[in-house]
Amino acid sequence: MDDLLEELRSHLDGRYGIERELGRGGMATVFLAEDPRHNRQVALKILRPEVASLFGAERFLREIQIAARLTHPHILPLHDSGRAGPYVYYVMPYVPGESLRSRMRREHQLPLDDALQTAREVASALGYAHSHDIVHRDIKPENILFLGGHAVVVDFGIGRAIGVAEEENITMPGLTIGTPGYMSPEQTAGHAASVDGRSDIYSLGCVLYEMLTGERPDPPALRGAASSGHTSVRRRREALPEWLDYAVQRALARLPADRFATAAQFAAALAPSATTMGRVSVSGPFRVPPSASVVVLPFTNMSADAEAEYFSDGMTEEIINALTRVDSLRVASRTSSFAFKGKGQDVRAIGEQFNASAVLEGSVRRAGNRLRITAQLVNTADGYHMWGERFDREMSDIFAIQDEISRAIVNTLKVRLKAGTDATLVRPQTEDMEAYTLYLKGRYYWNKRYEVGLHRGLEYFQAAIAKDPEYALAHAGIADSFSVLGFYGFLPPDAAFAKARMAAERVMDLDPGLAEAHFSRGMIALWNEWNWEKSEDAFRMALTIKPQNSEANIFLSQLYTMQGRFTEAISEARQAQALDPVSPLINAMAGYPYYIAGRYEEAMEQCRKALDIDPGFPVALWVQSMTAVEQGNFEEGVAAAASGVTL
Repeated sequence: MDDLLEELRSHLDGRYGIERELGRGGMATVFLAEDPRHNRQVALKILRPEVASLFGAERFLREIQIAARLTHPHILPLHDSGRAGPYVYYVMPYVPGESLRSRMRREHQLPLDDALQTAREVASALGYAHSHDIVHRDIKPENILFLGGHAVVVDFGIGRAIGVAEEENITMPGLTIGTPGYMSPEQTAGHAASVDGRSDIYSLGCVLYEMLTGERPDPPALRGAASSGHTSVRRRREALPEWLDYAVQRALARLPADRFATAAQFAAALAPSATTMGRVSVSGPFRVPPSASVVVLPFTNMSADAEAEYFSDGMTEEIINALTRVDSLRVASRTSSFAFKGKGQDVRAIGEQFNASAVLEGSVRRAGNRLRITAQLVNTADGYHMWGERFDREMSDIFAIQDEISRAIVNTLKVRLKAGTDATLVRPQTEDMEAYTLYLKGRYYWNKRYEVGLHRGLEYFQAAIAKDPEYALAHAGIADSFSVLGFYGFLPPDAAFAKARMAAERVMDLDPGLAEAHFSRGMIALWNEWNWEKSEDAFRMALTIKPQNSEANIFLSQLYTMQGRFTEAISEARQAQALDPVSPLINAMAGYPYYIAGRYEEAMEQCRKALDIDPGFPVALWVQSMTAVEQGNFEEGVAAAASGVTL
């Protein structure tokens, strides 16, 4: 192996600095390497020479390029591929966290919620790949890594190359494709022509079975004709629910025709009956339980410069975003939190309105490079302080302060962090403090949503990019700015959306695991491309990454309304309202599916909720006007429309 290492170093000198071997498998050997052009560590996989010769190096590299187009938050992307002398290689990001295999060795059986989330995330990745005619063929715990507490699947490129080789009837004697214990019956039997996405579903069923029981299921040959008893997870873990037992057994059916037809169906079967991928059942009123929930009020700007308010607002948003990464903690959205800005309402009343157990309030004083930040957590049941702290630091410590405050809230509320969550809740997107400050200014003006503010926010986002060209959040700000400016006609729509699309694609290149990237793509697909499927996939992905995202819910509601899917539209709207109860925009847009569905009284009820919050909110007046006209109340309709035009 030392000879191979030195040979690779000589071939890749100047392009990749190979540091050490990370591991090896039946198809490739993996090395940790340094990418000097981008100043990052990568995982470099060298294909075994006999495998490369069977595929054909050119064919393999061609299929790797096709697989590299897969862009999904639960698929580890491919950075590069090429030749190193006689060797063929491909390059992926280096993920320093643990694999599912290492976690299972440590814990044996995973908690039910963790196992279900991991399986759903892998199923989401598989469904996306299958829609691009790529079957993985080797789903196993070693090929599932954890990044930011979420599962990512590796090695889709090899699956693509294998599929093409089989289509061209290239035989590979002595080479096993897949891993015994996870291979589907059709793979084990060598029936290459019958291997499709259902084979991956079988393999994921094996992985889920092992996560739940600590053991692999019996091979099909040992099960006999009636296999249900052999694949029952409840035989080994009685507390598991029956619906889960059925889902696992169906995934592990001997015949592909008896399994789930798609990975999306499998993922849906792995959700409790009330929810599927963040979708809430519409049966009965929806109210989130109050167990561990917090409202982060806007931090007060105590700086001498009144214009530094952008910084205190940004501090608030960063803490909200950090806390939404904690699955078992419910966090009021930015819109709802900022509805209380400057109003000084009693925290107990806020707790009652949001069904929240605690409120965080604080202040920010900035003088040059010095910061003084105070924060206190208050119990909404009795108004008593639960935790408080003052931070006197330098500006360069801002991310550490945000993380300390977020961690203190989690610890004080005794919220359990999911295994695999990063050591920090706050993940800085840039190390350039000036770029970060410019980004905060951009979001401050973008959130005002009027024309001058949108243009000014765009200028700040572009200035942030000039300081740090790889600042993904700033690129997302540019995409959002051009989308809204184009939607309202403040800029020519086609030109504006073309620029929005370029910025969104740049975000995907930089950080496909960023919820904002998928939200931007969803808006563009909805408002400019009229691509319903792409828009739904993008918003769903944003919700998968960041479930407490009321705007993604409400835009899904709008999309479903356009398609006439009123039950789903109303469900998404109600989910958005549960997350964001005092947002005039959310409540107003919640009336739209009722209006289109002809349920006018319910549409009016949503408009009244929005206008109670903001009596001059134009979107609410628009829906109210149209609804009143449909009810025959023409004077009311004209009056509402006239008010909207004036405002």
